[in-house]
Amino acid sequence: MTSAQRPSKWLLRRPKDDSPARIFLFPYAGVGASMYARWPRYIGGAEVCLVQLPARENRLREPHFGTYDALAGPLLEGLEPYLDRPFTFFGHCSGVLPAFAVTVELARRERRLPDRLFVSSQVAPHDGPYGRLLELTEDELPQEIEAMTRAMGGEPHPDLVELGVQLLAADIEANRRYRPTEPVRLATGITTIGWREDTVIPARLMGGWHPYADEGRVREVLLDGAHYDFLGAPNALLTELAHDMENKEADWTAGSYR
Repeated sequence: MTSAQRPSKWLLRRPKDDSPARIFLFPYAGVGASMYARWPRYIGGAEVCLVQLPARENRLREPHFGTYDALAGPLLEGLEPYLDRPFTFFGHCSGVLPAFAVTVELARRERRLPDRLFVSSQVAPHDGPYGRLLELTEDELPQEIEAMTRAMGGEPHPDLVELGVQLLAADIEANRRYRPTEPVRLATGITTIGWREDTVIPARLMGGWHPYADEGRVREVLLDGAHYDFLGAPNALLTELAHDMENKEADWTAGSYR
């Protein structure tokens, strides 16, 4: 494989050169990009690109990023070669935080923003940190890794659970330390996706995203399902993503703080 064919370390696989659009999926706490193994390669006309963060899977030997503020710059630089056409970001629960942090960094550098930020099961940053993961004790972390592994369709192995616990603890600490004090208005659309049976991040707590975009550019979606159901790429979710990518409002200009 030549260097031109080799994927960026920030992506599980190299995006295709002829993709008309891309949607970048960010991983949940404690796991890597392969969590999206059951998702299709394309949603509508957009190629699905799996973001890989340090300290997990094929980047296991790299140190953890520590904080989302520290992560944002290197992550932007790793993704930027592939932001040369319409693109969107998707994150679920803690996976929203790196997606949001790199969007803010794009705005700070006055670069193109995603046409849309898809926010599944996460409160607005200034309303956080929030969630059951933040309250887990050291003894409960292995159980959480085992539950996530089964939710992804696998069977927990003791050695992998041990590695996962270390990663989950570091990711939870990053979540605790990410505390924006007020909303940042961004020149992009936002779709919030809540789940009716979600007891981890109840959909009723997600209303705080409206100040992050211009009037009328936040759309709220409520889907049937529980917290981990997104892993199976349910048709209802894919339909909503395709709808908003096909009906994007972005004028494809550089975004900025306002």
